[in-house]
Amino acid sequence: MGKKLFVLLVILMSLSLVGIIFVQAYFINNTFKNEEEQFTFNVKKALTYTSDKVVKLEYEKYVDELKKLLAQGTVPDSTDLRSILVYKQNESANQIIVYNTGVLEENFKIPSFIDIGLDSLTFSKYTGITTKQVFKNTDLDNDLAIAPDETINSIYSLNKLQMATFEAQYREEAKNTPIHLRVSKSTINELLSKKLLENNIDIDFEFSIYHKDLATKVQSDNFELQQAKLGVPIFLDNNDESEYTLYINFPERNKFILSSIIGMTLLAIIFTVIIIIAYSSALYQLIKQRQISQIKTDFINNMTHEFKTPIATINLALDAIRNPKIINDQDKVKRYLGMIKDENKRMHAQVENVLRISKLEKNELNISKERVKLHDLVTDAIAHIELIVENRNGYVKTHFEAPNCDVLANETHFTNVIVNMLDNAVKYSNDEPKIDIYTENVGNNILLKIQDQGNGMSKSVQKRVFEKFYREHTGDVHNVKGHGLGLAYVKRIVDDHQGYVSVESEKGKGSTFIIKLPLIS
Repeated sequence: MGKKLFVLLVILMSLSLVGIIFVQAYFINNTFKNEEEQFTFNVKKALTYTSDKVVKLEYEKYVDELKKLLAQGTVPDSTDLRSILVYKQNESANQIIVYNTGVLEENFKIPSFIDIGLDSLTFSKYTGITTKQVFKNTDLDNDLAIAPDETINSIYSLNKLQMATFEAQYREEAKNTPIHLRVSKSTINELLSKKLLENNIDIDFEFSIYHKDLATKVQSDNFELQQAKLGVPIFLDNNDESEYTLYINFPERNKFILSSIIGMTLLAIIFTVIIIIAYSSALYQLIKQRQISQIKTDFINNMTHEFKTPIATINLALDAIRNPKIINDQDKVKRYLGMIKDENKRMHAQVENVLRISKLEKNELNISKERVKLHDLVTDAIAHIELIVENRNGYVKTHFEAPNCDVLANETHFTNVIVNMLDNAVKYSNDEPKIDIYTENVGNNILLKIQDQGNGMSKSVQKRVFEKFYREHTGDVHNVKGHGLGLAYVKRIVDDHQGYVSVESEKGKGSTFIIKLPLIS
């Protein structure tokens, strides 16, 4: 896959993921707003119900008091009778029917029970009276002097008119009554709680009745007007106006609204996180695979480059041996055969490195351990590179300061570990290789430090130096041969020995590799 196509795919996938997240956030936000609107609607219903119910309860109390007074036989101050006379003639029956309808208004002056500050109040009672009289046509000449054959009397209350008058009087008189005498906190709380529960709103609330901008005595203990978002007028007068407002607020309003959508929100968040993790993992793996692909390509190029020289050397040596002038020269034949053997060993060693790493990854490499002295392993490893170091006029110095150096290790593999690190110290020293080896005991562990004065490495290289196939990029220049397998092998073997390996380095000032191993008693 080309780099441009890969970048395009990553951008498109990222935009799709961001789009999904924004769409989910949009729907969650809309759902929250809908729940908020439904909550506000239900609260307003409860407030309106409470406002109407309080007025109704007060009015019913007012009417009950009036009925009690009337039942006690309160005498009206004045009366006024307004009557209407209706005639209807029935010629077939030779009759005339006279309807007399009257409205009796009685005014009563009674003690005030709304406001104790008033001595009395006046109310009117209306009563309807209807009479029906039937006359023969011949009786009309006597000016209705003869008693009717049939008289029907019925007395009834004109409820609508009476109720309207009562209500108007009640409102007018109640306006002057202090609010705390008209309704109690417990009544408001009970009515609001009942209506809110009917609408499935079961959370704590605070309420208050305000007269214009001033608080009244009718309020809950912790009410704060600044938090109140909802209110309705209460105790309307005859002009449907009121100076009183019933407010309500909910300290845990948002929490309650969120609780209704928390399940859906949590599921959306969980699935979004899963998608993000899966996407990030897939993207990481894609980038990693591209890097590995590039590293493997470099490895094959380096391997080809390193095999090319020994193969060419072997071919030249074989061609020389087949030369009739040389085949009879035993010394030259032995020399060329030695070159072929050395180059063959070199290629075999490279192949062996690859195979060892492969077996380590598959856990197929059998590493048996026994008690060994780390100082002895270091001494054996130095012997492998001592001639090369001397040939370049360098040195390897040991500073064995650890009194206890017994470790549980595989002698062959751990010797190879030390050889690999010493070999790196030699290869990455442009001048004479100068290597110092230190040991010291730290608690129940032994530290092995291999310090060189070579090229060193940057911080970014230090983080990846133990990765398989990794080599520092130096352009097309291959001054140092290798495949990036040596230090990967070192880390795998040290990890298998329950140890820890690290590096400290500075570009141009050399490197120090540190191995920490547990001691055995």
